[in-house]
Amino acid sequence: MTYLEENYNFDYSSQNIQNIIKKISEDSSKDTSLDFAIKAYYYIRDAWPYNPYRISLKPNDWRASKISTHTTGHCLDKAVLLISVLRAKNIPARLGLAKVKNHIAVDDIIEKFGNDVLVPHGYVELYLNGKWVKATPAFNKSLCEKMNVAPLDFDGTTDSLFQAYDSSGTSVFMEYLEDYGTFDHVPLTYMFDLMKDTYPPLRENKIEIGMVLNLKDL
Repeated sequence: MTYLEENYNFDYSSQNIQNIIKKISEDSSKDTSLDFAIKAYYYIRDAWPYNPYRISLKPNDWRASKISTHTTGHCLDKAVLLISVLRAKNIPARLGLAKVKNHIAVDDIIEKFGNDVLVPHGYVELYLNGKWVKATPAFNKSLCEKMNVAPLDFDGTTDSLFQAYDSSGTSVFMEYLEDYGTFDHVPLTYMFDLMKDTYPPLRENKIEIGMVLNLKDL
């Protein structure tokens, strides 16, 4: 199955990813695929605090082994990590891309770009117990608590996308506007085209593939 294979982005035989797998599995050597998937979700969610401001447009930066060396990550970074450890444990997984509204903790990006649409958002689809389920390990627990949003849980059987409301249950927090489908790799050029169509400042600042984009500098 394609969604089990190692490739340039999901280089799970690398020592960095194997070390992550050992940390996830250290409590039990008899985990089922479901057990491992749930543990992997929570580990990736919380071990790399969410940081939406640095986006690399360098192909080499989109290898899971390279991403794992960072201390923080955005939704796409963390999706790549989760997919890699899942495939390593023989759990089919693929990258999903979407357009979302009302993202967490990005007020200055909204002010800079003039809207509250975030493109592309990355999530994970994984195959467990005969069906595909969605998981979104983007927002670490400590950030959610700071933003008055319940951390997003994952049980391995139902889709886990984004909190629709804040902890009060009254304010709309997250909305999916468009789903761009799933991918067996990181489609960097396609992702950048989506970003340029959504954010004119990227064109105005002549941002190109091969650069590292720090959104705070735009």
